[in-house]
Amino acid sequence: MSTPSPALPFRRLTPRDAAVCADLSQDRGWSREDHKWGLLLAAGTGYGLDAPDGHGLLSACVVTSYGPPRRPDLKAIGMVLVAERYARRGVGRRMMQHVLAEAGSTPLTLHATRSGQPLYEELGFTTVGQVESVSGTFTPGGEAGPTRPATADDLGSILRLDGEVFGSDRTHVLTRLPAFADRIRVAEDRGRLIGYAAIWPNTETEVIGPLVARDTATAQALVTSLAREARRPVRVDVDTRHEAFLAWLHARGLTTAFHNEVMVHGTAGLPGDWTRRFAPVTVAAA
Repeated sequence: MSTPSPALPFRRLTPRDAAVCADLSQDRGWSREDHKWGLLLAAGTGYGLDAPDGHGLLSACVVTSYGPPRRPDLKAIGMVLVAERYARRGVGRRMMQHVLAEAGSTPLTLHATRSGQPLYEELGFTTVGQVESVSGTFTPGGEAGPTRPATADDLGSILRLDGEVFGSDRTHVLTRLPAFADRIRVAEDRGRLIGYAAIWPNTETEVIGPLVARDTATAQALVTSLAREARRPVRVDVDTRHEAFLAWLHARGLTTAFHNEVMVHGTAGLPGDWTRRFAPVTVAAA
């Protein structure tokens, strides 16, 4: 198949494009993840190239902006995909160059697969960390610490805690969690919120994320309270610096699925407090 013309125009994707984006995921051997695409395209900015053969998308990605509206201080790139029949023809590079140009001086972050990492390095991204994705049937062990279901009254406290831990405002993502997630739970100490977590349905698993907690014990309590009600395998994408937490997840029956490199562009590192940031909403949106 010939190389796609560089004159092909990019277009903005919308939630109405979720199905063709899921088709592209499936084309590359990924899970469809229709539900996740819906969130990403609603909360972020999708970029797409229509396939010149008229069959779906040639390429797609989503950029989720954080910080003040119209003045973001961080952008997360995710779901960078090229149709298999057009792979290895420079399409992914062109997509990333377009995203870089659109971002200007705003710092960027992404989670890179092993195959994508060389391209990102060529474009000036540097590695600042690693995430280990673990999944499996969760086996509770011991008593969980106290947690409770989140209510509408908790939203303000969740946003304040998250802004402090994440280091940027992601209100537009978190306010979509009640509709996106199956369950959200919070942990408190003397009436003060010290952690929260959500669990949401993906194609083959139930994903726990975001997961923000004061310490490992709080993270364990939140995961236990969510995972013990799961009807499918549970997945958690964990910052590998949380070694004790990862060891506990392995002891509860979860096994390593893959690793992603956490990369940044235009900054020396990510903002916020990593010691309390255990898992992202999704690796596609940091």
